[in-house]
Amino acid sequence: MSEAIIKVENLCFQYPGRSVNALQDVNLEIAEGEFVALIGQNGSGKTTLIKHFNGLLKPSKGKVFVKGKDTTSLRTAELARSIGYVFQNPDHQIFAETVRDEIAFGPKNLGFSEERINSEIEGVLKEMDLDVDLDEMPFQLSRGQRQRLAVASVLAMEPSILIIDEPTTGQDWKESILLMNLVQNLNDKGHTCIVTTHNMNLVSLFARRVIVMKSGNIFLDGATQDVFRREEELLTAGIKAPDVYLLARTLIPQVQLGKPLTPQRLAELLNTQSNLG
Repeated sequence: MSEAIIKVENLCFQYPGRSVNALQDVNLEIAEGEFVALIGQNGSGKTTLIKHFNGLLKPSKGKVFVKGKDTTSLRTAELARSIGYVFQNPDHQIFAETVRDEIAFGPKNLGFSEERINSEIEGVLKEMDLDVDLDEMPFQLSRGQRQRLAVASVLAMEPSILIIDEPTTGQDWKESILLMNLVQNLNDKGHTCIVTTHNMNLVSLFARRVIVMKSGNIFLDGATQDVFRREEELLTAGIKAPDVYLLARTLIPQVQLGKPLTPQRLAELLNTQSNLG
């Protein structure tokens, strides 16, 4: 595995006015180039955890390192050079009057040249499959387009780590798959991708590693196939494994899945086992 690009050591965090820690002694390493799904019920701590990665929150106790640097020594603007954070609701992130200005805002603040900014705008629109007028108002776009615009505005700053909080909220299945395929393409090009989601079917299709949060702690952590095989433990965390994994466990329990499981791949594995049998 590649060297850790994010490292968390004994992280504790308590919101002001709360008597219970939202995070309690969290230890974690994420390697460069991973595609990680962070899952758990509301209140489990997953959003609180990812907000420590880009400095939106600072530890009450413990340390968080990004590319070897302690986040407490860096401003959020400095972390933005390495980590792009996309909010659950794109309307909480979008504010500019035009698509062009929305994408250009981050690069301008990082000191990119005009030529480089124009190149970034062209590149990220293509990357996010956004065929829109640069002078159009962002809030005139569809929900799916606004979500992709939010990702594009983050990508324009050239972060090596992309964090997306609940990327498919308010989108239908077709839009969700489109966005996640685009994120997968970014991961294939070397970006470290971290996604929080309640959609276990999407996790099964795309994530290579799953981290389950429960009561402010990491409850389970491992390869997607290994985590989803632990059905009873998942249920105690309020999570039901995707049907495709439950079916695979019943029909071919001896087979190591190795990578995200799609219904098509399950059919291929079943066919292979039938031919071997």
